[in-house]
Formats: sequence, structure tokens, C-alpha cells
Amino acid sequence: MKNTLTLLACAVLAGAGINAASAAGQDRSGANGDIIDPDWADSAWYAGAGLGQGRAKIDDERIARSLTANGASLESFTTDQRDLGYKVFVGKKFNRYFAVEAGYFDIGKFGFQATTSGNGNLRGETSFRGVNLDLIGHLPLTARLSALARVGGQYGRSTAHFSGNRLNGVTAPNPEKEEKFQAKVGLGLQYQINDAWAVRGEIERYRLRDPLGNRGEMDLASLSLIRAFGRPAARPIPAPEPVVAQPEVQPAAPVVQPAPQPVSEKVSFAAEALFDFDRAAVKPEGKAALDDLMRKLQGMDTEVMIAVGHTDSVGSDAYNQKLSLRRADAVKAYLVSKGLDQARLYTEGKGETQPVADNATAEGRAKNRRVVIEVVGTRTSR
Repeated sequence: MKNTLTLLACAVLAGAGINAASAAGQDRSGANGDIIDPDWADSAWYAGAGLGQGRAKIDDERIARSLTANGASLESFTTDQRDLGYKVFVGKKFNRYFAVEAGYFDIGKFGFQATTSGNGNLRGETSFRGVNLDLIGHLPLTARLSALARVGGQYGRSTAHFSGNRLNGVTAPNPEKEEKFQAKVGLGLQYQINDAWAVRGEIERYRLRDPLGNRGEMDLASLSLIRAFGRPAARPIPAPEPVVAQPEVQPAAPVVQPAPQPVSEKVSFAAEALFDFDRAAVKPEGKAALDDLMRKLQGMDTEVMIAVGHTDSVGSDAYNQKLSLRRADAVKAYLVSKGLDQARLYTEGKGETQPVADNATAEGRAKNRRVVIEVVGTRTSR
């Protein structure tokens, strides 16, 4: 009689609908507030490690039939179908949607113990580990959260050990290991803590073949920590555009000076210069830039000042509108704290409606994420 120990996958992933309020997801502020290459986070190398639970299903019905085929009765049958699993991996992102990933995995050990009438007993244990190469697809849901799916292959080793006085009744003597290339798939979610660090929850299914020639699957549900590396050096925050003074006319002879003429001056700040990633609170570097603007406006009798926030096209219209207005309000609050008359300061949020560059490129989206400050007044001295 041919006897088998078959390990089949028993974890089924339930799909969940996700209603994502999309954020202006292409801001590229670093973990320390430094401004980095906007394309780096979408093309970086990364490494990670994951820990979780491996799960298999032992075909106890087939084993029981084999043990009782000669008239013996089954007295007990216990299984251990879960174990601690882990994996380590490295990857390379091609863009914000695709990456390739290679790794090593160990799903754990699984076993059973059976006893029959007549003092018969049988014990079995199978472990599974190997290496994999996968293509990863990312679907951004918000600025930080994305869904991911993987498909690839794994070269795995399945090792089995059996003992007991009923060994020859259910399996070939001394089975050891089976090595074979098989397919694997996975689904999960990834949350970007900042440009360099991310956390990922995932469930993966591994196709396998054990030393007895049985085919089946195993699942590994894991939580991983990921670190991107090769980060470029931070670039200095660009200074605001200088305020252009009106030329002074030197009279040839003492004459009555004409009344000061109204002037309008406009300064545009990159959003990354004022705010951290997906935030509307002015960071220290942004406060320094606004302080520099205040110094340049000394000598101007300000009549009206307007702060207008803009975003790129990534994310929903509603979210972008709210984010642009919140950032404009944050600029106003800081300038009021420095002594400007609140009644003369106005804010607007234009969201993604007034781009100055093409949103199809990372460089264009960076230009569209901005806060424009326009000052109308009369200049009496410099």
C-alpha cells in the first residue's frame, strides 16, 4: 500500500474593500525634514526582514486510512500545523508601481503523531525553506499606504522525518528531502513611515512537493520592516526670490517727492521648503524662510497679503483642496505671530487647479506643490 504525508495550504485570504481618501502623495520630505531627490523613493534599493506564522494542512484522513488498512483501529491522532516562520529579502524599485525582490524564507516545521490498537505508533515532521525571486506590483491608495501583489518562483527544500513501529505501513523507508522549483504568489499592504522606512503586512502562498511526491501549498502570514538605502545628500532649501525694489529717482533740484506708488511683489515657495511630508505645520526650515521674507519686506507699508496654496494632481480633488488651504492658513498663522495685521492677511486654496508644470513627471509635480505669497503695498524705505 502506498502511504503519504501531504501538506496542503489552509489559509484563505479574504479580500477587503478599501475606501482611500487619497493624499497629495508625492511630497518628498525626508525623515529629518531634508529635501531629497524626488525620484529617489521610487527607484531605491531596499532590504527587509519579516516574522510571522507559517501554516500547513496535514492530510490526516489519508494517514488514518493507511494506519487502519490492516484492521487496526486508530486510537489517537494529533497534528501540529502552525509554526513560526521568517524571511529576509532585498529589492529594487523600478518606479512607484513595480519592483523586483529576492529573498530567503523558512516557513517552519509541521508534524503529526498517531497511535493505533496493538501499540502501533507513527510520528512525522516536515520542514520547508528556500529562496525566491518575485515581481512586486504596488497600487498607491493614499500618500503612505499602498496595496501590493507578488508573483514569482521559489526553489524550495522540503525535508521530512518519520519514526515509529508503523513506519513501513504508511511510507517508504527513510524519506529525506525533495528540492524543486515551484510557483508562489502573495497579497498585502505596505505603509510608508517616511522616505526611508516602511512596514508591510503580507500573506504568501508557496507551492511545494514533499519527499513522498505529494503536491500541496503552504502559507506564510508575516509582518516586515523595510529600509531603503542609497539616499542622496540633502539639498539646501532654496531661498525665496528677492524682493525687487522700485528705483529711486534723484531729483536734480529740491522738489516735492511724489507720493509712494503701490507695488505688488510675489514670492513662491516649494511646499517641501515649508512643510514635512503630508503635513500642514510649518517646520523650522520653513519658519526661517518666512522670517527671511519678512526682513526683505521691511520698509513696505503692507496693504494686503495673500497666501495661496497649490498641490499636484495626485490624490482626490477634495483632499488636495483641503490640503492647499490648510497649508496657506498655516503660513498666515505664522506671519501673524510675527506681528503682521491679521485683518490684512488672506488665504486661498487652489488645490490642483492651477498647475505651472506637467503633472505627468516627478519634476513637474514638485513644481506644482507650492505656496505663493503676494504682497500689495507702498514702499517708503528699504
